[in-house]
Amino acid sequence: MTRTHLPLTLLAGMLLAGGAVAAEPPAAAPRKVSLSGIPYQPDDATAGPPEIVAPIRARRAGGKLLNLDRMLLNSPAFAQGWNTMFGTIRNKLSVPPKLRELAIMSIGAINRAEYEWGQHEPEFLKAGGTKAQLAALRDPAAALADAVHFDEAERATLALTHEMSTKVAVSEGTLRRVRAVLPDAQVVELIGTIAGYNMVSRFVVATGVEME
Repeated sequence: MTRTHLPLTLLAGMLLAGGAVAAEPPAAAPRKVSLSGIPYQPDDATAGPPEIVAPIRARRAGGKLLNLDRMLLNSPAFAQGWNTMFGTIRNKLSVPPKLRELAIMSIGAINRAEYEWGQHEPEFLKAGGTKAQLAALRDPAAALADAVHFDEAERATLALTHEMSTKVAVSEGTLRRVRAVLPDAQVVELIGTIAGYNMVSRFVVATGVEME
């Protein structure tokens, strides 16, 4: 019978462990990836530079990063700029929150950005929107003339959103409608919000961000 000679270091390890070979340390869990294959950064101390991650956590419920944040943190500098911009849009502007959320929901439907829709559905309801309005917004073109579910300010907002999202150019008539119901400062804010959340929808669709 052939004898197998164990290296002295392995033999010593077996003796110290009571005759059993020490188990290999568990392999690190694979990083979660999005539908596009781009990985999410982990929601832990390694997510990114603390000075960048802390302000993002401060905007999130319970300090928990969203999948959107974890995708953005693949580029900490980009994540930082994004958080500053959207923190301003959501918390420092005077445009009515319901009109802001109405525009965002319409963008989610127009661009088929289900992540954007899912994240903002509760925000729309919190701002005074209704479930009947949400159902109507699933057909964004039909919602433009829906006087049953939307008042003139809301329909003007939807018209602005639709033209900016599908044509880029805004008609003079639509701009007059919006300026008739909002002061110019809020018109500028609403236009900026629509532009910003079109960027969000395009980003989450291209990177394959999924709901948490």
